[in-house]
Amino acid sequence: MKRRRFLNAGLATTLHGVLLRGQSAVPPNIVLILADDLGYGDLSCYGSPIPTPSLDAMASDGVRFEQYYTTSAVCSPSRASLLTGRYFTRVGVPGVLFPSDQSGLSLSETTVAQVLKAQGYRTACIGKWHLGSQPDYLPTRRGFDHFFGVPYSHDMSPPLMWDTEVIDPSPRTDALTGLFTEQAVNYIGNSDGSPFFLYLAHTAPHIPLGVSESFLGRSGLGPYGDCVQELDWGVGQVINALRANNLDQNTLVLFTSDNGPWYLGSPGRLRGRKGETFEGGMRVPLLARWPGVIPANRTTGAMASALDILPTLARLGSAPLPEAPLDGVDILPLLQPELYNVDADPGEDCELSRDHPDQVEDLRSKMEDAVQTFPAEVQNAWYQTMARKVAPTPVGALPVAQPA
Repeated sequence: MKRRRFLNAGLATTLHGVLLRGQSAVPPNIVLILADDLGYGDLSCYGSPIPTPSLDAMASDGVRFEQYYTTSAVCSPSRASLLTGRYFTRVGVPGVLFPSDQSGLSLSETTVAQVLKAQGYRTACIGKWHLGSQPDYLPTRRGFDHFFGVPYSHDMSPPLMWDTEVIDPSPRTDALTGLFTEQAVNYIGNSDGSPFFLYLAHTAPHIPLGVSESFLGRSGLGPYGDCVQELDWGVGQVINALRANNLDQNTLVLFTSDNGPWYLGSPGRLRGRKGETFEGGMRVPLLARWPGVIPANRTTGAMASALDILPTLARLGSAPLPEAPLDGVDILPLLQPELYNVDADPGEDCELSRDHPDQVEDLRSKMEDAVQTFPAEVQNAWYQTMARKVAPTPVGALPVAQPA
């Protein structure tokens, strides 16, 4: 399928349109902050009762997206799409990776770090990787100069690593947010004048919740609220570091989540959670901040996707795109032919396929065309899934538990 036809309404135009108004030709620094299992309704700027002053300030300083989608409702596939600009079924990560897995993100794929590094960017991955734990699949082989973090989810007992070496075989969960924040601040402080790309992928607020002693009880809303508040504090520390090092005016900061929330988090008014392709599992927060370039205090209903990140950042870094074709269309109803007006009905309570058969048929046709561009095993899985008879999901039904 061709890249996003409505790209002009998405993330790329929001950022690039302002670049045409006299921004310096100096390549910007880029900080991409990714939360783990943070829901659409978990930040106060998205309606949560959890106070998140740093992220609220980031929203006030830039743009808050109301319709930003990840490509998968679980972490490894969504991260694969985020870093490659391609559907996870194309890049060898169809499901969650486990410590025993010998593979990871396909070695033939090009990551956004590789794209930017080729243009002279310094690159660093701090936090959770989860795209392959064998040596060839680690961040330092995928375009990142350095890696400080864990190779997979912290509920899988990962080691803490520096580049390819284990520096702590059993890190404390309650220390991770602080450790990742400290390393990010140090990295920014050691900037040598060349542009950098910092990918800061927190483990919070994925379970088991890790909250440092200084944040226990702070939110007044239980351990989950405390965990989100510590994550918010970490974002504030990163932005403060940019200011302290006079990098604020030439740095784009993006904040988002890999997928929707597990049971402790909130999808807001949206239906579904992590592991489901309803809105609550796929639609997540996205904040974009770049003082003097992105207009402040804006909210947009334009649709954007994790697939847009690589092509957007490549343009900002004046970098050529990878040879492999990029995907620019977010196909939400891949597994079920249901139709919802998610603007008027964000809870997906009113199924409209009978009222709009022409739109359903159009979606089916586009999905059928798209499937033909995927590997044979993906096509076979698609047709097997479509042939499977399933009972309808009752409105308001609880999601079925899925593995982390």
